[in-house]
Amino acid sequence: MKSNQFIIVFILSCFSIVAQQKISVEEIYSGAFRTQSMDALLSMKNSNQYTVLNFDRSARSSQIDLYDFATLKKVATLIDTKSYKELQDIDSYIFNADETKILIANNTNRIYRHSFTADFFLYNIVTKELTKVLEQVQEPTFSPDGSKIGFAKSNDLFIYDIASKVTTQVTIDGKKNAIINGITDWVYEEEFAFVRAFDWSADSKKLAFIRFDESQVPEFSMNIFKKELYPSVEIFKYPKAGEKNALVSLHIYDLNSKSKKDINLGNYNDFYIARMKWTNDANVLCAQVLNRHQDNLDLIFVDGTTGTSKVVLNEKDKAYVDVTDNLTFLKDNSFIWTSEKDGFNHVYLYDKMGKLKNQVTKGKWEVTSYYGFDEKTKTIFYQSVENGSINRDVFRIGLDGKKKVKLSQSVGTNAATFSPNFQFFINTFSSTTQPTNYSLNNAKDGKQVQSIVSNEPLAEKLKKYDLPSKEFFVLTTEKGNQLNAWMIKPKDFDANKKYPVFMYQYSGPGDQKVSNKWNTNDDYWFMMLTQQGYIVACVDGRGTGFKGADFKKCTQGQLGKLEVEDQIDAAKVIGNYNYVDKTRIGIFGWSYGGFMASNCILKGADVFKMAIAVAPVTNWRFYDSIYTERYLQTPQENASGYDDNSPINHVSKLKGNFLLIHGTADDNVHVQNSMQMIEALVQANKQFDWAIYPDKNHGIFGGKTRIQLYNKMTNFIKEKL
Repeated sequence: MKSNQFIIVFILSCFSIVAQQKISVEEIYSGAFRTQSMDALLSMKNSNQYTVLNFDRSARSSQIDLYDFATLKKVATLIDTKSYKELQDIDSYIFNADETKILIANNTNRIYRHSFTADFFLYNIVTKELTKVLEQVQEPTFSPDGSKIGFAKSNDLFIYDIASKVTTQVTIDGKKNAIINGITDWVYEEEFAFVRAFDWSADSKKLAFIRFDESQVPEFSMNIFKKELYPSVEIFKYPKAGEKNALVSLHIYDLNSKSKKDINLGNYNDFYIARMKWTNDANVLCAQVLNRHQDNLDLIFVDGTTGTSKVVLNEKDKAYVDVTDNLTFLKDNSFIWTSEKDGFNHVYLYDKMGKLKNQVTKGKWEVTSYYGFDEKTKTIFYQSVENGSINRDVFRIGLDGKKKVKLSQSVGTNAATFSPNFQFFINTFSSTTQPTNYSLNNAKDGKQVQSIVSNEPLAEKLKKYDLPSKEFFVLTTEKGNQLNAWMIKPKDFDANKKYPVFMYQYSGPGDQKVSNKWNTNDDYWFMMLTQQGYIVACVDGRGTGFKGADFKKCTQGQLGKLEVEDQIDAAKVIGNYNYVDKTRIGIFGWSYGGFMASNCILKGADVFKMAIAVAPVTNWRFYDSIYTERYLQTPQENASGYDDNSPINHVSKLKGNFLLIHGTADDNVHVQNSMQMIEALVQANKQFDWAIYPDKNHGIFGGKTRIQLYNKMTNFIKEKL
């Protein structure tokens, strides 16, 4: 009887192994497992409706469709490109304030990570008239009264009058690599994550803007090879750590007098205007000003008539102060603000003079997104990690900090888009076992009203692959550090076997890779590796986010020191598991993760057998001023903080197998990092592998690039681990 049971179990297990379809790099990076989403979802301001950008593959046309929040039914198609020959496609769109007109972007051309130029069409929803109004401009924005459009072109600011079709030039000194008006420079765009540096006053009579004088900023050049006989050279201003930044200034243009006022923000030296916007008072402009060390932030109110300014709120931190995008002005110009001044990121309410009225949320957890404020019910809606730092939930709470209600229903990652009257919200949910789904939920109690997109076809498709899932756990190092982690084991895992382990991480300040959400493309790649006999693990070490300021900021002044210690210590713990071959542990990372992987194969030479570093920083002296100095100050002030943990200074320690990868057109982490690392390794007489991708940026993609890249990395793992 026992032998028969054994035979049955053996046959079933063999059948399971045979039935498991192998996943391939080609499938992953050609989009075979892409989830269905709601593209360009915009909540309307004046009606309880939302719009979605849809694409009809059969007709090869794009539509902006209007839906009702309460029923989810399509109310109307606002525009369909098949009816307008001059409009080939819709790349993005914005509404004017009364939502009777739409600015539609077409023929988009990327500049850097967020910036682009495009042609823009003005569409009148009432008359159905479509007019091409702007060619290859940046950041066109309706005035609040809807009569004008502010935009930037060739580093200057302009105003287009819709009725007269007359364009007024606001600035005249814009010049490439010298002066920029109303658009951020490279380093602001990358590190402060905004492009439009101009804003309309509430009465549409003034336009405030930031001017960047980058004439003294050092230039960086990149060869662009393409297929030409002679490569071209792309030259742009890039302030590396310790070098000169652009000189920034704040200005207000008065449309009636056509005059410009220069704003004196105060007695600042070498500073950043990290955010700028008009308040609800048409005469009060606000700006967030940071010192160069970024450990002092002033919220400044500017009188639009006199140009006088005053500090209404100040925040200091021994490490750095994060800029907030959650600044929200109420009707009386009191404002909502988020800060981690009590050790965790929370919501605060201040009066219009900057006096604290109330800390709205409290606890040893972080608010991760602010969704909005309902004036009628005095309720704030937000996302947080109250249910564990790897999860996200949606909540509502009274402005007085009372009557908190959890609105999300499932454990995993929840995000919300609320209806204009805050009666409903579209909840986006996923977990490591549940593909992304969209549902309509009631904003009073969070109960689901109706499913919108379930991604059930993808879930069904994946059944034939019988893929493993992530196992979440807390890893405790020998030093006692408790770190969030996940592990993916082969589906036919046998605890009596010894498996090689491939570790993945990013590890940068405030980042998170151990989170309970649906698969990225890399997750499918990791699962593919488990089908080939590897265990894949990920550990978020000290310095990563959503566990409080102390945990995040403990790496201050020594980027790469504690983070590398934690990866090495985590590898040692994992290596002692009974089912792990401790002589076969590898590590992989991209960008900051590439910096970490490089350090780990060098400083952890006796722990890691191999490492893959993609687009890594190899010396922090090569990276930009805003990011690097936020954590290290300048090289002149903290030379050891830069040099002690830069992998380029530890090449003599290499013992294992190292693969170094970079794109030559990486405007972010310059290929200079890898070139100098290569030379250092060569002069240390170390054998290693490397791959350079011509004309590819920090993402290294385009055509078959990702497929070739991931096949290369897969082969390296199979050969070296």
